[in-house]
Amino acid sequence: QVRLVESGGGLVQAGGSLRLSCVASGTVFGSSAMGWYHQAPGKQREPVATITSGGSTGYADSVKGRFTISRDNAKSTVYLQMNSLKPEDTAVYSCRVIIGNFWGQGTQVTVSS
Repeated sequence: QVRLVESGGGLVQAGGSLRLSCVASGTVFGSSAMGWYHQAPGKQREPVATITSGGSTGYADSVKGRFTISRDNAKSTVYLQMNSLKPEDTAVYSCRVIIGNFWGQGTQVTVSS
């Protein structure tokens, strides 16, 4: 059974930083691209950042230069370093294993102005 567990969310002031983690189990983590997505209240879930099995990354325009996605295959973990946070970054952040389309339960990030 595939399981993804996110952590690291919380409340932070604008301009602050958070580091999200997503630990995967029950899947071939190293061979799959991974992604972080967010869903703000009343809005659809949107991609934030992706990373391939080879380490190539992609970002939404709204987070380029502020967020960094990385992965540690030995720990089956994908990270999202979020810097210079803005109130509009407030959302539930979820990770996804692209192969098989598995999702975590999400972690809340709230940025106060």
